Amino acid sequence: MSRTRGATVPELSANELLTTTRSVRKRLDLTRPVDPALVHECIETALQAPSGSNAQRWHWLVLTDPEVRREIGALYQKSCRAYLDSPNAAGRLYADDPERSRVQSRVNDSVAYLADRMGDVPVLVIPCLQLPSEELPEGNQAGLWGSVLPAAWSYMLAARSRGLGTAWTTLHLRYEDEVARVLNLPANVRQAALIPTAHYTGDTFKPAPRAPLSEVLHENGW
Repeated sequence: MSRTRGATVPELSANELLTTTRSVRKRLDLTRPVDPALVHECIETALQAPSGSNAQRWHWLVLTDPEVRREIGALYQKSCRAYLDSPNAAGRLYADDPERSRVQSRVNDSVAYLADRMGDVPVLVIPCLQLPSEELPEGNQAGLWGSVLPAAWSYMLAARSRGLGTAWTTLHLRYEDEVARVLNLPANVRQAALIPTAHYTGDTFKPAPRAPLSEVLHENGW
């Protein structure tokens, strides 16, 4: 065990960290403040992630103001309600597989739970890219977003190692322009994700069920 700014957290091996960093929704502690220095440490770690051409065009919005969080949370909730009513909602996937359907139902329930409380999460982090112009360039979108998404995941791993829970969310992007207006973002800054961040309750994280390697591995071709 180690202590990080007053919190006792488990010392995790690299493999444990990678396999037990889960999307935390129902177990985010909405009542416990988060030391801003902890979040800054996590972002500093994230800045070591790869960046195309080493351009490092990433920017990080850390939202702690209650009114700002409330506004962003309301937009996220509105988008999530539409998502939960759509055919692509987690709870509607794999309906013909009873075992997997049960997992999807739990995910669906936790997504709805977080959506109703997003504005109450102590810290909301939005990683962004600053582009050379206001329009997204045509062509290699994988290369573009690949210059910020690894850093966002590194942030989540760093948070886990410091006793913080996070969840990868993007539903707010349905209202990206409205969120940008709330945050006064320049026109050439695009949002990549919305990552709620808080201390978590309990410590029973474990690897999630996944399809076996044999079903997804292709060597030397499809």
